[in-house]
Amino acid sequence: MTLRVDDWVEVRSKDEILATLDKNGRLDDMPFMPPMFKYCGQRFRVFKSARKTCDTITGEYFGRRLDDGVHLNLRCDGQAYGGCQAGCLMFWKTAWLKPADGPVHVQHVLKGAQQQRDGANGRGSCTEADVVRATMRNDSGGDVAYSCQATELLKYTRPLKWWDARQYVEAYTSGNRTLAELARGIFYLLYYYGSLACSDKWGGPARWLYNRVQAIIGGVPFPRLKGMIPTGQRTPRLDLGLKAGDLVRVRPYDEILATLDTRLSNRGLWFDAELVPFCGKTFRVSTSVERFVDERTGHLRTMKTPAVVLEGVTCKALYSGQRMFCPRAINLWWREIWLERVSVDECPRPSPAIGTRACATTDKAASREVCTEPAFKTAP
Repeated sequence: MTLRVDDWVEVRSKDEILATLDKNGRLDDMPFMPPMFKYCGQRFRVFKSARKTCDTITGEYFGRRLDDGVHLNLRCDGQAYGGCQAGCLMFWKTAWLKPADGPVHVQHVLKGAQQQRDGANGRGSCTEADVVRATMRNDSGGDVAYSCQATELLKYTRPLKWWDARQYVEAYTSGNRTLAELARGIFYLLYYYGSLACSDKWGGPARWLYNRVQAIIGGVPFPRLKGMIPTGQRTPRLDLGLKAGDLVRVRPYDEILATLDTRLSNRGLWFDAELVPFCGKTFRVSTSVERFVDERTGHLRTMKTPAVVLEGVTCKALYSGQRMFCPRAINLWWREIWLERVSVDECPRPSPAIGTRACATTDKAASREVCTEPAFKTAP
């Protein structure tokens, strides 16, 4: 199947999917994960083509190619992985999907007894128990290591060179990106290297000019400045006690830089360039991240200083070099010191001049105004 963004698909039944998997619950080395079973028989729109993705394992952050996969805007709940709270967007092989003509939900979940009979009749060697068992193992030290699509990504993808023009053509033809988005991204990349804005020694004038132009057009400031705290010096911490549903505003970029060391780290959490477009915007807290599976080792790790995930705030891959235009939409993590509480009364009102909506009434009975992600311009 060749699928585009917004195409309707139906997740195949459990027995159909199990028939595609090997004994380790994999198809072409991609794991089918236990949280995905609950979507069998349901219909969804394609969120993004996953032909391009990114390497978050080696630390090199290169682009990777996947020949046969899509995202359905469904995230892992982490229950099969020790309560991991990363909320990764799941990959779907097209063999696990079939075309659909609309949003009607038809459940085709295979019952346990029928699954056993089909297995006995040779319909597939993999069972749901095999899929669950493949989620963890004991490493050489005897510790539990988890295995999921994120930890196994290098096995079912291959390297993608930045100069391979097919990735940019496919980003458009699949519906992942518009021509305007592609143009802005490529312009930024050319400016970053062509003007020497990437250089600490020679890039000052180029970064200054970039910020001047962005200030005039209402764009995003240069997203790769250095933090103000010398490396090795302890960075500050602020606990706001945020909970899901709390309304917060992301602090201005310059205030956040004052909390970062020169490596752009605050207590071990890196402030990535992809967070910059959200500075000054207002969002609701989605969840706190206290534990996650380390994609390099598979070990469940606990954060000394919890991070915060904001509703609808994900990586847009606008400033990511070889990862540019990656559709993986990884949840962005925030330190509480980068945020400030706001009340509903402070939520900005709609601006007819630019046609954006910052607040929307979602609970008419209570007449409460709930702040949602406002529109913002993206910088080249």
